[in-house]
Amino acid sequence: MNTKKINIIIVEDHEIFRSGLKFVLNQHDKFNIIGEASNGKEFLLFLKNRIPDIVLLDIEMPEMNGIDAATEALKRFPNLKIIVLSSYNDEEYYARMILAGVQGFVLKKAGVNELEGAIQTVFDGSNYFSQELLQKMVFSKKDTSKPNTKLKIKLTQREVEVLQLISAGLSNPEIGEKLFISHMTVSNHRSKLLAKTDTNNTASLIMFSIKHNLISIDV
Repeated sequence: MNTKKINIIIVEDHEIFRSGLKFVLNQHDKFNIIGEASNGKEFLLFLKNRIPDIVLLDIEMPEMNGIDAATEALKRFPNLKIIVLSSYNDEEYYARMILAGVQGFVLKKAGVNELEGAIQTVFDGSNYFSQELLQKMVFSKKDTSKPNTKLKIKLTQREVEVLQLISAGLSNPEIGEKLFISHMTVSNHRSKLLAKTDTNNTASLIMFSIKHNLISIDV
């Protein structure tokens, strides 16, 4: 288990929410809040001096919103790990944030344990989607264009199994352990899934799979 402290910046325009988040995370000895910003411009200025391990980023903010801030930040620092702090009414922005390259989505109403788990998951190199958020996407699917009814993607049974576990937030080694295959084999399946769906990262793969009913989400 990695014992390194996870350095975090909170980018959120509501001071009370930001302060509450900071207080909660500071109770955990593996988290270290190294900065705060109330808008995207402040966040980008912060990055000139220090790069955090994890960014907790709101979407709707004054001066510069989370979408523009994430896009610009990831252009400058492609390995930056961003978790979006999402509200239910942010649904139209999900696809744009995924295209920008963010690694996780957590609802603002989530419990402390879920937030801590999301931070650790993204820090360890995987993506994280709130299960409640995934369920909402299944029912509404308002954030993406109309599905292509002529879409024909043939997935093997193993690819479907891997895809389902990817959507659950498991890493390659964890998937390999569950399916009794090597993590390199999982990596190969993941690469094939990206190619077959014409997506460029795990988050967009999950969104595509939900939209086209390639995976099932427990409700």
